[in-house]
Amino acid sequence: MTALPGTRRLLITWALLMALTVVSMVSARLDQTTDWQALPLWSAALVLMATGFKAHRVLMVYLNLRAATLVWKGIFIALTLLTLTLIAAGYLVGRFHIT
Repeated sequence: MTALPGTRRLLITWALLMALTVVSMVSARLDQTTDWQALPLWSAALVLMATGFKAHRVLMVYLNLRAATLVWKGIFIALTLLTLTLIAAGYLVGRFHIT
């Protein structure tokens, strides 16, 4: 029995999302010591990039935004980028805040 094209796309996307979750988890643990510390800059950037790609895949595949108009795609992608930018800015302020 072969999977339908839509089912196949969903399964491939699910597998990709799971793999990116593992990448995020591993990158967050690589330079960890016993004390609580901020993630290294490269690790935080990797987590944010993986998160952005995952959000894009969820929007395009699971919410079927790929069939929507360009305006709707632009709005959702812009909101996703805004959210990731705010998270990155918060990380950078916390990481490089001089007391």
